[in-house]
Amino acid sequence: MSHPLSLAFLTTFDVGPVEAVRIAAEIGYDMVGLRILPAAAAGEPDYPLLTDDRLLAEVRSALADTGVTVGDVEIIRLKAENDWALFERFCDRCAALGARHVLVAGDDTDHGRLTESFARFCGMAASHGLTADLEFMPWTGVPNLAAARRIVEAAGCDNGGVLVDALHYDRSATTLDEIAALPPDRVNYVQFCDGAVPYDPSDEGLIRVARGERLFPGEGGIDLAGLARVIPEGTTISVEVPHRRLAERIDAPGRAAMAHAATRAILRAAGRA
Repeated sequence: MSHPLSLAFLTTFDVGPVEAVRIAAEIGYDMVGLRILPAAAAGEPDYPLLTDDRLLAEVRSALADTGVTVGDVEIIRLKAENDWALFERFCDRCAALGARHVLVAGDDTDHGRLTESFARFCGMAASHGLTADLEFMPWTGVPNLAAARRIVEAAGCDNGGVLVDALHYDRSATTLDEIAALPPDRVNYVQFCDGAVPYDPSDEGLIRVARGERLFPGEGGIDLAGLARVIPEGTTISVEVPHRRLAERIDAPGRAAMAHAATRAILRAAGRA
């Protein structure tokens, strides 16, 4: 069984959601990822899909015209205190888009409280037909797969998942054996990219690469073929390759095409095409 590919928001960060849908269709992606709430604490503008009904209608029309569907929507950041009314509006928009998954980050280092928050959000997401997928990132309160799995399993929600990002797997205390050991029903989608080796291990360096200096699959030192072999058959792969400097020279459709072709090549090499 082949892996459906989704065009992640950050790969074509420089275009709006309607254009992202059309680029995904043109290149041959099955799905597209969209962002509704900011990922950064500061310096990132609000995203109009949260409140702009006209834009929402335009995106829905583009989805209907192209047959592309919405894979994941970003991003819920769970902190010590959360705006649950805002999260409810977010989930309403996700449901209106027909989305499948919500990317969740854990910024609370109190894992007992974070588990309670994650369980509460899972309940909210489930009522909108969504999964809640906790992404581990080395600089957050959930720094590796083991921590993410403990929280997801302690929350005990059927729609809760662990999100494996290839970059964070490589940069954290996480192994392919741990990924292979994840129950298949806890893996709703994964993210693919590559990264330079060696790399700056500081939080600042990791964040800089994650948000703007990722490489296309096969260009760096991450064992992506190994990762492809241990994820469940048929799992959706979100191709997330933000590269700010490359975006100054190659347009969004070009970068989306390069990311698509590189990911397919890795899957062929792994026997997962």
